[in-house]
Amino acid sequence: MISIYFMAALLLSAAAFLHTRSIDPELRPQSPMTDAIWRIISRVTHLAWMGLIVWGGFELHWTQPVAAFIGSLAVNAVIARLRPLPVWPGLSMLMAAAGFAAAARVVFG
Repeated sequence: MISIYFMAALLLSAAAFLHTRSIDPELRPQSPMTDAIWRIISRVTHLAWMGLIVWGGFELHWTQPVAAFIGSLAVNAVIARLRPLPVWPGLSMLMAAAGFAAAARVVFG
């Protein structure tokens, strides 16, 4: 069974990476305010991912953060091979919300 920690790391990593892959204007939200919010969410998501990996290094067995790091690289490699899609902003924000919820459950629950 996949741990919540592992899923939180994958979701946060993928959410942040989708933002970096959507560089074309037609793949970004139409509203400048929504685009700015997405950029902020992406940066916070990346910081949360790094924090989750570091937290896992101190609180969990060493194999879990290593697996989460390698899994995150694998998910990002899969995303990098896909062509950018217009649904990525919404998908990225949805994955960020799910990743934050899962990370909060792991760290605080």
